[in-house]
Amino acid sequence: MITNDLVFDFNQQSNISKWVIVDDVVMGGKSFGSFSLNKSGHGEFTGDVSLENNGGFSSVRYRLNKDNIENYSKFVLKIRGDGKAYQFRVKTNLYDYHSYIFTFQTTTEWQTIEIPFLEMYPAFRGRKLNMEKYQGKQLEEIAFLIGNKKNESFRLEIDRIELSL
Repeated sequence: MITNDLVFDFNQQSNISKWVIVDDVVMGGKSFGSFSLNKSGHGEFTGDVSLENNGGFSSVRYRLNKDNIENYSKFVLKIRGDGKAYQFRVKTNLYDYHSYIFTFQTTTEWQTIEIPFLEMYPAFRGRKLNMEKYQGKQLEEIAFLIGNKKNESFRLEIDRIELSL
């Protein structure tokens, strides 16, 4: 359950066992991602994206219980990146084929990224869909994905993910 405004707060005691890596290897690609808690207690998503074998992405996903989030209007992320672009993705239902996506640019400093629900567009396998934008009624999965159409190493630190009005 989502309590208060917090979706996930990383610290040295965080249980990250439900954070799962999904790379392009599911389609024959060669990218590799990993997720761990670093010495500071932040979630750390790192790895290498490879375009070999038509690959090109790595993601880390977290499943939540189905929650009603209608009282909120945006996600707020506290992250520190590597200067690369990432996607924040959500699913309203685990069985949906599509995700709602927001792309953001990172810096090497801590950032607070605000993501209004209505700026998240539906997409499937990199293609925008002709559907409504994210309405923020349900939330069953959140994810971070990197797929910038180039071979690259990456590192994204996550401090917290919140919901806001």
